Amino acid sequence: MARLRSDQPFIHPDCSIANSQFGEYVEIGAGTRVVNTVVGDYSYCDRTCDIANAQIGKFANIASFTRIGATDHPMEKASLHHFLYRSTDYWDDAEDDADWFQHRASRITRIGHDTWIGHAAIIKPEVTIGHGAVVASGAVVTKDVPPYTIVGGVTADPIRLRFPRGVADRMIALSWWDWDSLRLRAALPDFRALGAEGFLEKYE
Repeated sequence: MARLRSDQPFIHPDCSIANSQFGEYVEIGAGTRVVNTVVGDYSYCDRTCDIANAQIGKFANIASFTRIGATDHPMEKASLHHFLYRSTDYWDDAEDDADWFQHRASRITRIGHDTWIGHAAIIKPEVTIGHGAVVASGAVVTKDVPPYTIVGGVTADPIRLRFPRGVADRMIALSWWDWDSLRLRAALPDFRALGAEGFLEKYE
């Protein structure tokens, strides 16, 4: 019997989930925190990830110890410290800074369809990772990544294209990630056997 289901996510132990939505066949690895995030169909993360304020597409592959939407401290203020905005932790008569938390939540990180985020990568707020892109292990991504581009380093820079631009454009136009489960299952042998161009020639 298949382990993943369409009607509920597979959430491993010791996860912290808040204000988040999950599509079909989603898996969340042990010890992961997911906050203010939408995770698309078939996407998964491995263990001990930290994902906040994100829109994650379908078929995203997120390796362990990845951080998406890594939050910032108020660098323009006199202090960077929690006491500025998590004030109720320190004083009974103080309130938390609701405007600061609203600002954080508004800075959405977007991860496209069929992406691969490598082990221990960090993706900053308001960055978009294009469809089909790959982020190398340990990368720190501070700017948008075009579709079907492989990036790596600190801070991340392009390494090479995953597919030539023409092939990438055709793959986006095909949008196989929008196929239903039955069509995906029927095409499984071709996903395994064909390269990208052969797959496109058959299914365009």
